[in-house]
Order: sequence, then C-alpha cells, then structure tokens
Amino acid sequence: MNFDIDDEQRNFADHARTFFSDQAGPEHARALLDGEVSGPAPGRELLDELGFSSLTIPEEAGGVGAELLNMALVAEQAGRQLAAPSLATAARATVLLEGHDELLGKVASGEIAVAVLDGPLEESRPSLDVRTATHFLALDGDDALVLGTGTVLDAEEIDPTRGIGRVRLTSHEVVATGMAERWERASQVACVIIAAESLGAAERVVELSLEHAKQRETFGRVIGSYQSVKHALVDNWVGVNQLRSLVWWAAWAADHAPDQLPVAASAAKAYAASTFEVACETLIHTLGAIGFTWEHDAHLYWRRAKVDRLLLGSESDHLIRVAEASLLSA
Repeated sequence: MNFDIDDEQRNFADHARTFFSDQAGPEHARALLDGEVSGPAPGRELLDELGFSSLTIPEEAGGVGAELLNMALVAEQAGRQLAAPSLATAARATVLLEGHDELLGKVASGEIAVAVLDGPLEESRPSLDVRTATHFLALDGDDALVLGTGTVLDAEEIDPTRGIGRVRLTSHEVVATGMAERWERASQVACVIIAAESLGAAERVVELSLEHAKQRETFGRVIGSYQSVKHALVDNWVGVNQLRSLVWWAAWAADHAPDQLPVAASAAKAYAASTFEVACETLIHTLGAIGFTWEHDAHLYWRRAKVDRLLLGSESDHLIRVAEASLLSA
C-alpha cells in the first residue's frame, strides 16, 4: 500500500508553507510572549477565511470536506512557524459536532470560535486555545456533550501561542448524549494534529541546528564536522522522518482504518513528544552559549515542545495505550 502523498497534496502543503511563513513565525511568538501583541498569529479569522480550520468539516455544513491527512499536512507547516491557534482544536470540534450541521456551519464561518475543555465544568483542566474562544465544548459526566460560554481564569503560560488556560463555564446547554466513544475519537484525532504540528516544528529545529553547524567554526573546523555534533543531528533527522511516517499513518487511519486509529494516534503523539524535545535540546547544545539566551528563537520552540508533550496525555500515557492495545491483539 502506498502511503505517500500525491502531487495535489504536495502543492497544497506548499501553499500552506508559504502562507504560514508570511503570516506567522518565531517573531510573532516572541511578540506575544513579550506582551507586544494581544493575540497569536495568524489567528482564527485568517484560518477561517482560508478554510484551514474547516478542512474536515463536511461541505454540506460549509466546510471543505477534506480528509484528516490534508489537515495534517497543513498542521505540519503551521508547526514550523509556531502558528496559532492549533488546528487540533478545529479537528477535535469537528468530530464532536458531527451531524450538527448548523453548529458546524457557525464554526466554519467563524461566527463562533470554539475550544474544547478537558475536566469538570466547574473548572476545567488546562485546555488548548481557550483564550481566543467565544464558546466551549465539554463533556458533562460520562457522555453528555455541552456547548456554552465561560470565564478563562488567569494563569502564567509557558507558551502563550497555545492559549492554554482553565475555564469555568457560566452557561451551557446539552448538544448530544451518548458521546463517550466520540469524545475519545475526537481526542485521538486531535493527538494526530498536535503530532503533525510537532513534526513541522521539530523539522525546523533540525534545520536551524544544521545551519549553525555548517557555519560555526572552532579550532579551525566547522563544528558539524565533529562526530559528537553530526551524530546527534543525524539522529534528529532520522527521528523527524520516522515521526512523519507515524503522523501520515495515523491521519490515514482516521479516515480509512478507524480500528487502527487508537494505536496510531497514541504512537504518533508519544513519538512526537520525544522527537521534538530532543531536537530542541540538540539545537541548544549545538548553538552553545547563545542557545541558552532568550534572544535566540531556540527557546520559543523549546517552550512549545515542553507544552505539547503534555497536551491530551503525556508520552508515558500514550506509550501505555500502545502497549495495552498491542498485548490485547497479540
């Protein structure tokens, strides 16, 4: 079976790469961190306008009707530039609102900006993209999906591009019941997109390491010629390409082999956590002294890596899921 992307998808990814390079980037993440701007780049409005947020929303509900793999390709390019909000939020909300075309239409048009909350309604656990949302989806009890408004509680963020915060709902209504299984599937889909964003960011980090290793000289040689440096960079490069295979498999499984999605999503999310963080650590070590300063972009990617590894379950949580599923199928 061929898991490679076709020419149309490559062109689509190239378009997304150009867009995010123009509209986002580390400089925007730094400005947000320093409090110079009030919101992340490119922001919800532009993502809605170009249809990136509504890629997986059915056409009859006002979306594009594309497969999750297409969104993963866009998310990879968004991750390279630390873009926000996360497309994982859009993908997760789309799964939760399947069959509710009127609500999906409002999401696709940007009439409402939705974030998904984890934890109790009284005060959620830290959740993604809540700071730019107008409405929140949450699970009440074991199976009731609710949509409502709420108050975002103040908290200091490690990576403000992720818009993470705790939310206390002030009003809500039940959208559907019997949603336990769909809630889990939506979380798995979101894990795939977060892994795709981590893939793009990790690849960019490896590129930054290579660029510096080819230019910086010490003792009359470029540092990339030393085994301790080049072996680490090769390991990072291999890790990125292995992660790409996992992300594409998981995204494909979401649409074509749903029985494989739980394992594929957890495998991609777990491997993304370690691959991205190790790549950031290698970049900091390769840079030397400048890598430990706030002036270099390395710390912006490092912050993203530290946050992403805990979103929707830690690396250990997902490795346990993969192990349990493998044992059950053995």
